[in-house]
Amino acid sequence: MSQVLTSAAVPAPAATSYDDRDRGPQRGVRRVLLESGYALSAFPIALVAFVLVVIDLSLGASLAVLVVGVLLLSVGVMVARGFARFERLRVQGMLGRRAATPRYVCAEPGAGFWRRMLTPLRDAQSWLDVAWALAGVVTGTLAFTVTVTWWGVVLGGLTYWFWQQWLPEDGEGLAQLIGLGEGAVAESLLQLGLGVVALVTLPWAVRAVSNLHAGLAWALLSSRADLQGRVTQVEQSRDSAHRAEAESLRRLERDIHDGPQQRLIRLGMDLGRARVQLAQDPTRAARTLDEAVAQARAAVEELRALSRGIAPPLLVDRGLAAAVGEMAAGQPIPVGVHTELPGDLPAAAETAAYFVVAEALTNVVRHARATRADVAVVVVDGRLEVTVSDDGRGGATPTPGHGLHGLAERLRGVDGDLEVLSPEGGPTRVRARVPLG
Repeated sequence: MSQVLTSAAVPAPAATSYDDRDRGPQRGVRRVLLESGYALSAFPIALVAFVLVVIDLSLGASLAVLVVGVLLLSVGVMVARGFARFERLRVQGMLGRRAATPRYVCAEPGAGFWRRMLTPLRDAQSWLDVAWALAGVVTGTLAFTVTVTWWGVVLGGLTYWFWQQWLPEDGEGLAQLIGLGEGAVAESLLQLGLGVVALVTLPWAVRAVSNLHAGLAWALLSSRADLQGRVTQVEQSRDSAHRAEAESLRRLERDIHDGPQQRLIRLGMDLGRARVQLAQDPTRAARTLDEAVAQARAAVEELRALSRGIAPPLLVDRGLAAAVGEMAAGQPIPVGVHTELPGDLPAAAETAAYFVVAEALTNVVRHARATRADVAVVVVDGRLEVTVSDDGRGGATPTPGHGLHGLAERLRGVDGDLEVLSPEGGPTRVRARVPLG
């Protein structure tokens, strides 16, 4: 079974709007009807919300010196919250737009009665809901009036020829008043023309007032949710970066302990033994010194390799493409490299991409039993995309504490994501995406 890991700190996707998913006459009619229903229902709902909230808050403010006044203020705020939640549902259901619910300040579990009643009064979003209950009646009235007017002209103008026969014939009609002729035919043609014009412009008129009402609703009821989402994203990215850095330091400490440190300890022992052997067996002492020199060289090479893992000099000096090419050339199996990169990549994105390639190729060499690997580093839709694939045995899993999981944490620190597709039997594909903006 394939193993897939996707890690990303991004806001929830927006709901698909009817502009994106509705195509064709039937869907266009459906959109107009839904927008008309939204606009027509805006006024009665906004009026009820306005009346209830104003009454509660007015009574609460006038009786604020009494206990009942504070309770009425809290009730008024909670009523505004309820209408705000209902409006978000209307926007999502009737207009197909994203209307996220912000996080409200809530009393702690087990809090007393007064703490629960007073908590809504210190929540900023609750007062924005109150502002919506007061201001929504203005845009709701406008939306209702314009929609009723346009639909009235459409229905009245297109059917005037039918019900005109029951109108009194005396008096001047609109056609006669504006000089377009006299009689029932002239009046019927004028009304028909007005109905056609209103029908053609109906979608734009209804959409304009619906957007106005929904736009005010988003500004007061959902904009803080987007801000909270961005703050959460930043916090998650920061925490992921800290975890990745801590894991990298632990791995570096372990690698130093298992590699150069052991060689340096043996080097010290060899030098001590050589010092003793100098007086007794100079030839043997020379061999021991040769071994010590070899240990020193090996320790230096291991330290250089570890330093390249911290800050690769070639990446800093010549860029990502050159660093990936050199890394691929040093692998024990053939590695194909394809890069299409601009010359001004952000340093954080380059470093993250480099470590993705390094960790993926390390896993290929150590565990995959592959005969070939391919690396592609390109920029797609404003994001740096790194793909490492191999023809090995598959079964790679992003287990916590191991390399792929550490890569996911590192990528979250730069708002990126990692996808690992590795079914049993292979092949394996590791794909990372790092935003450049």
